[in-house]
Amino acid sequence: MARRKRITPDDVRERLAARPSRVPTSTLLRSYHAARAMLDGGRAALLSPGVDPARLEGVVRSLGELKGVAMKLGQILSYVDDGLPDEARAVLGVLQTWSPPTRYQEIEATIRADLGARAQPLLDRLSRFPVASASIGQVHRGRLPDGSLVAVKVRHPGVDEAIRADFRAAWGGLALVGLLLPGADVSTAAAEAQAAFLEECDYRLEATRQRRFAELWAHDARLTIPRVRDEWCGARVLTSAWQQGATYEALLSSSPPQADRDRAGETLFDFYVGSLYRYALFNADPHPGNLLFERGGHVTILDHGCVRELAPEVVRSWATLSRGVRADDAGEVRRALVALGAVDPGVGRAYDVTRELLRAFYGPTLEAGRRRVRSGLPRSMRELAAGKRDVLRLHLPGKLLFLLRARFGLYAVLSRLGAEVDLHARESALCDEALARG
Repeated sequence: MARRKRITPDDVRERLAARPSRVPTSTLLRSYHAARAMLDGGRAALLSPGVDPARLEGVVRSLGELKGVAMKLGQILSYVDDGLPDEARAVLGVLQTWSPPTRYQEIEATIRADLGARAQPLLDRLSRFPVASASIGQVHRGRLPDGSLVAVKVRHPGVDEAIRADFRAAWGGLALVGLLLPGADVSTAAAEAQAAFLEECDYRLEATRQRRFAELWAHDARLTIPRVRDEWCGARVLTSAWQQGATYEALLSSSPPQADRDRAGETLFDFYVGSLYRYALFNADPHPGNLLFERGGHVTILDHGCVRELAPEVVRSWATLSRGVRADDAGEVRRALVALGAVDPGVGRAYDVTRELLRAFYGPTLEAGRRRVRSGLPRSMRELAAGKRDVLRLHLPGKLLFLLRARFGLYAVLSRLGAEVDLHARESALCDEALARG
């Protein structure tokens, strides 16, 4: 019997990069292709032994050509779901930074339309081939007239229309909510997801958020937020200082010292979780393609498109929920859930299921002491989402969707990083800060 030919992420990345495409915006066409991709690449299919490499690559290509919600779902599965075989996860992981790119002629047209007379000096020194092509836009390396190296992110034409089409067809919102927030009020969670994804298409808004994070974290030498070059930005063009560093996969393949892993893990937790508790806003997209690493555990956060801001009282309720779960205090947990807009699970079986769900979610923060961070989407959570009606009765508010996305993603990143961190102590200190300000 002939041996099954393996495919590598580099093979897939190279073939995707070589075949530019346009984002389809028709609701009917997107639904058809999304249905085919989900049928071929559903979790059950990817878990099957000996998944066909050509089929796996076809799924990645289909999701990458669709961009928008479909590609984001592929990205999330690639790093959150630890149950996938290594080959499937690695090939899906290509979607973290690559999809069929937009042709350079369209990129040039977008830059000219957004920047007017300022476009030509930027285009004169802009690489024609992107260094990454993600779900909303692609990045080209450039050089400004003053000699500064920059990363120029340009939105894929039509991607905002594509996102609206996905949510009109309902499958996009349902798939995302079902994956990340079991027990949610689907309509409000889908509305929250649509608003967040459309905000990612507004690069002026992202530039504002990136500047804000840079200001808030300027004191922390462990972390870099790239400087925005405002004079070279527009609604569909975002220009930032070019940052050096190893990608997540390159870092892992280099077998970094444990001390570097631990320091990077602490930094990532402090940024993604600490921003919520300290500043009532957080970056909700900690996927590996948004990170660069340097020796000593220094981290650069590249993308600030998916950012959510919460009211101070919501942050306090979230901190109270965390404290209640860590203390296994049923009364505090129930009060916090109600304050967050969920239905009181009461006592008995309904509370037991809720407790199981929350302890799975907060799992890495429950035990004191330095320890290896467990993976992103606990098996118990998948089982709860699939089979427990009590979870569905919680009607968790949609505003929690991206809090859970950020947590799941962060745990997954820390797990593969091999970081040994005392998340119990860090979570406790951050919650105490938030509650003390109340």
